[in-house]
Amino acid sequence: MAWHDGTVTAPLTPPHQPGPHDPWQAPPSGSHLVPSPGAPDDPDTATELRQAAVVAVLVAVSGIALGLLWLWLAPRVPLVSDDTAVFLKNSEGEEAIGADGTFVLLAIGFGVLSAALVFWRLRRGGVLVVVGLALGALLASLIAWRVGIWLGPSSDVVGRAREAGQGVTFDAPLELHTVWVAVLAWPFAAMGIHLLLTAAFGPRDVEPDWSGYSGYYGGPVQGPLAGPGSGSGASPSAGGGGAG
Repeated sequence: MAWHDGTVTAPLTPPHQPGPHDPWQAPPSGSHLVPSPGAPDDPDTATELRQAAVVAVLVAVSGIALGLLWLWLAPRVPLVSDDTAVFLKNSEGEEAIGADGTFVLLAIGFGVLSAALVFWRLRRGGVLVVVGLALGALLASLIAWRVGIWLGPSSDVVGRAREAGQGVTFDAPLELHTVWVAVLAWPFAAMGIHLLLTAAFGPRDVEPDWSGYSGYYGGPVQGPLAGPGSGSGASPSAGGGGAG
């Protein structure tokens, strides 16, 4: 048995044809997603590799300046000889750890400066530029350490004690007691400062434009899925139906 009322009509969509507001059908011909436009000065991969290599080389070369400053500012450790052995002239002095502290403080300062310069010149540089900064800072610390030792007092303590003579004070070789802590100070400082600058002043991604879909998905639902209050579609009257 089927019922029919000539006064009631309900628009039904054939199963083989999607409705005008079917969310699974293809977007209308006039609407499209607008991709996030990249800035015209965003570097490609090859350019970014060149920039990372230049950053690594320049930062590594600046390690010579750190080594010279360390040699100039680090406190000297006085030694004295009695013709039989070499002793610390001041056994309770802090000169030995002062060399490490001077190197670490200088390395942190160089890390802050190098990160600020790289961010200023290559604000839109990607991950490869940051990797180049980290590698260059590590190499710079190693270069500074070796430059300070090479240009500092000779490591031949016995020979220098003989040259100085009995009871004459001379400087101990410049050295780092906590090598890896001092060497990693520059890379960690540079990475931290660069991350903070990027978070605070780095370029922001442009939000995608969804305006093409606002009118398409914003209309009322019609067809067999429409609810009682879904729009202008006709609905059967409560009292107009009749069994046939």
